[in-house]
Amino acid sequence: MDFSWLVGFTEGDGSFLVQIRDDTNKVSLRFTLTQHLRDTGLMNSFIQKLKCGTLQIDYDKFAVYFVVTKLTDITDKLIPLFNKYPLQGTKRLDYADFVKIAELMKNKAHLTKEGLDQIRQIKAGMNRKRGLTELESKKK
Repeated sequence: MDFSWLVGFTEGDGSFLVQIRDDTNKVSLRFTLTQHLRDTGLMNSFIQKLKCGTLQIDYDKFAVYFVVTKLTDITDKLIPLFNKYPLQGTKRLDYADFVKIAELMKNKAHLTKEGLDQIRQIKAGMNRKRGLTELESKKK
């Protein structure tokens, strides 16, 4: 099945998030894809086709979210999908960092101080914290 259309949605309305709880040092990964509430059927088809994730609905924002948080679903389903159908925009840089952290977690590095520090360092440069100069240098 061709999932290139999912990549297109992700370029515009997807996010790759890393959360670290300060009180427990627990690391979690979260892939989220957001669409208007009227597209709930389409979002539900992602769950059926990928056999993972959940839907969250925010009626106040008229939004539906396809969310994947289970590490094995991320490493065994999402990462292979995005490797086969690569992101083309600047979001690919956040995806690459997300993959690095997923691999560290898969190898249990997040359970050590050194691994947690490495994850914090990678996370510090993701998403809105990524500088424009870094984005420009990665194009070259």
